[in-house]
Amino acid sequence: MTISRRDVLLGAAATAALMPLAARAQTSEVVIGLTYPMSGANAQIGVDAQRAYETAADIINKNYDFDLPLAKGEGLPGLGGAKIRLVYADHQGDPQKGRAEAERLITQEKVCAIIGTYQSAVAVTVSQTCERYQIPFISADNSSPSLHRRGLKYYFRPSPHDEMFSAAMFDFLDALKKKGNKVETLALFHEDTIFGTDSANTQLKLAADRGYKVVADIKYRNNSPSLSAEVQQLKAANADVLMPSSYTTDGILLVKTMAELGYKPKAILAQAAGFSEKALYDAVGDKLEGVITRGSFSLDLAAKRPMVGKINDMFKEKSGKDLNDNTSREFMALIVMADAINRAKSTDGEKIRDALAATDTPGEQTIMPWKRVKFDDMGQNNDADPVLLQYVGGKFVTVSPAQAAVAEAIWPMK
Repeated sequence: MTISRRDVLLGAAATAALMPLAARAQTSEVVIGLTYPMSGANAQIGVDAQRAYETAADIINKNYDFDLPLAKGEGLPGLGGAKIRLVYADHQGDPQKGRAEAERLITQEKVCAIIGTYQSAVAVTVSQTCERYQIPFISADNSSPSLHRRGLKYYFRPSPHDEMFSAAMFDFLDALKKKGNKVETLALFHEDTIFGTDSANTQLKLAADRGYKVVADIKYRNNSPSLSAEVQQLKAANADVLMPSSYTTDGILLVKTMAELGYKPKAILAQAAGFSEKALYDAVGDKLEGVITRGSFSLDLAAKRPMVGKINDMFKEKSGKDLNDNTSREFMALIVMADAINRAKSTDGEKIRDALAATDTPGEQTIMPWKRVKFDDMGQNNDADPVLLQYVGGKFVTVSPAQAAVAEAIWPMK
């Protein structure tokens, strides 16, 4: 077989496209890709994420007296003081758009790592693309339990997943029962992507294991224009606890529809997502006094760890709001990734991957109420302890677990 000059050139071009993925020269800047919904129904999530990552990048690139990896001193000492540069990509909440944007970040923007993605359904395709190119991916704020169980070598998640979150929720319900509260029946309400489906499956299993009766298990279409039929079903079931797994716009529609149809649940215990977002409480917070949501982050921690309050102030200056369950996880994801790149002393994907796998950061050197950041062989941090937060008087207070709580839960809701 003869090889033409064109074949040689095409082969060289293909090799050149892949070369930066395998071995990139040390540089004065380290480029990290971030992919989020920057337009569409969840655009505000992307904007807030951007502010969280900017806050973390400021701390890494400048000199701060915080007990956080890379806070002291400027840039990455392992790479001669190289600074972090962030490149954003808008996946619009679409898994296929997420795949294309991840590929663009890797092949055109020459990023050495990617962080994302808010929606778990998008994390599926983005992480697969990163795996193909041997680029480390940190799942900052995706909670679907199945994500880390796909045998991916370059996938890492510092924060809890929904089995961990849901276990904390059921621990809380068990504690309430022991105190004499009536908690027997549950209504599950969940959107139809991987986030809602995995959440409901986990909660169904835990309910069966722990002796709770699920009297409604309602799946609805993500970004549905109406939830009237579904809310009528919830009202008819009249469970002791409503457990929604919904993104922000769906959560707002749910609460508005409940008010219109006169459905007042005794208690709401939410799987965060929209129920941790300021936009939801700005829209319908007057109807949610006493709602409880699971979370990764507790601003109450600032009383014990003043650094948390100072970093929250930095974020608030950029965004006009406090850190929440999503933005705190995003902030930590960049700190974790940058720390690994620094220890790898390289922008080579495999070396960063190995450094991530060796991560062991004490909880005190994070802004989270976690024991530590240490990944198992599937890339999951099992030491990220969830908290439960109750919305009282226009702010969240930590009500569980006991070691993190600053107040007793108000039960049932007002």
